[in-house]
Amino acid sequence: MPGLGKTRQDPSRWKKKQPVRRTVSQICPPPRRPLAVADIRPGMENERLGVVRDSMFQNPLIVKAELGKPRERSCSLPGLNFNYGLYIRGLDGGVPEAIGHWNVFKQQPTCPQELTRNYIAMNRGAVKAGLVTARENMLYRQLNDIRISDQEDRRQKEPPSVPPNMTFGIRSRPSTPLFDLLQHRYQQLWVQEQKATQHAIKLEKKQKVILGKLYETRSSQLRKYKPPVKLDIPWRIPHFQKVGPTLATFPTEADRQRALKAHREEYAVRQGTLRMGNYTHP
Repeated sequence: MPGLGKTRQDPSRWKKKQPVRRTVSQICPPPRRPLAVADIRPGMENERLGVVRDSMFQNPLIVKAELGKPRERSCSLPGLNFNYGLYIRGLDGGVPEAIGHWNVFKQQPTCPQELTRNYIAMNRGAVKAGLVTARENMLYRQLNDIRISDQEDRRQKEPPSVPPNMTFGIRSRPSTPLFDLLQHRYQQLWVQEQKATQHAIKLEKKQKVILGKLYETRSSQLRKYKPPVKLDIPWRIPHFQKVGPTLATFPTEADRQRALKAHREEYAVRQGTLRMGNYTHP
């Protein structure tokens, strides 16, 4: 086949294509300038009817974003030859000036520092002279301007002497005693403390002084007093007075007497006709 032979003999087919190189303007395009009337084409979002001016496209509240494009900025930008940033003009002469000689900054003469006024000494002198008003103190300070010497001022401003081995800051937390945790050392100490506390409480109870006989007051006696209850024999027909009970609900006679005794003791605080409680009240 003639076509197959041509493809085998064509060496350019297997050559590696070189990458397309892009310019700087393609990689970093210049900033987009604001829209103008000449840039508006039919069908765009910012197309308007009537009189159209360039100032309409510089208002960010009116300009609309085009579909698939970034929003146009309404601020006018300088030309392509404008360099953004701060330009510092060199005054040192460049590299030849630096190699030729070395500029040394001359130390400027320091002005003598004004000494601090000693208000304590001036106030003390004004009081000794008998001056107490503000005007008299002002005139006294003008005539007797006392200043603090350099040595005293330096002694007051200097920080206090600190030992050389002193360390500033917060101390680091000690390491966790893992050996004591694994051996339950803290649990054993707690148990020993509890035992020692209980032993001390027992010894304190034993050594406590036993008080003598307690005397009762009138209030304590009245609190224990039980008013006597008059026993009323229930009324019976004379014909049945000597007849015994037919039904016995107590196991023994002692249980019956014990129940009757408890009923007589509570007889005074019960209500009702038969003194059996509220539920028996007619």
